[in-house]
Amino acid sequence: MAFNQPEDSLAPQKAKAEAIDAYFLAHDMPLAGTGMKMVIESENQNIDWRLLPAIAVRESTGGKNSCNRVKNNPFGWGSCKIGFKTMEEAIETVAKNLGGNNPNTEHHYSGKTTKEILRKYNPPSIVPRYAEQVIAIMNVIGEEETVTSKAT
Repeated sequence: MAFNQPEDSLAPQKAKAEAIDAYFLAHDMPLAGTGMKMVIESENQNIDWRLLPAIAVRESTGGKNSCNRVKNNPFGWGSCKIGFKTMEEAIETVAKNLGGNNPNTEHHYSGKTTKEILRKYNPPSIVPRYAEQVIAIMNVIGEEETVTSKAT
């Protein structure tokens, strides 16, 4: 029985990753297969597990229309002026920043709710309903857990 515990302890992560990947696959989005990485980084940075995939959907249609000037940036991070060596690095970097764990950007994101994070990411003065649009995508991807520390 103890032998199976590590596998069982990953069940919540797997379910979230599968929900993300199923959404990407259903919409023929290139980010399919990144679900587990997004879940792990979201947990590491204490942000809602649906936030990264929903931003990627809103910003680049899940990687279909990623930033043209730089590589591996489906999040529109840095106004598409910042590229990444890999998609994994992009996921790690954006999660770290949104979690308020980068000293250079923590004043924007630290201690914020998901909606507040989104309003800093793309202020209503620039994209009026951005936060609401991303939250709507999050709700299609899956339901928020009751144990999630940051509310919408």
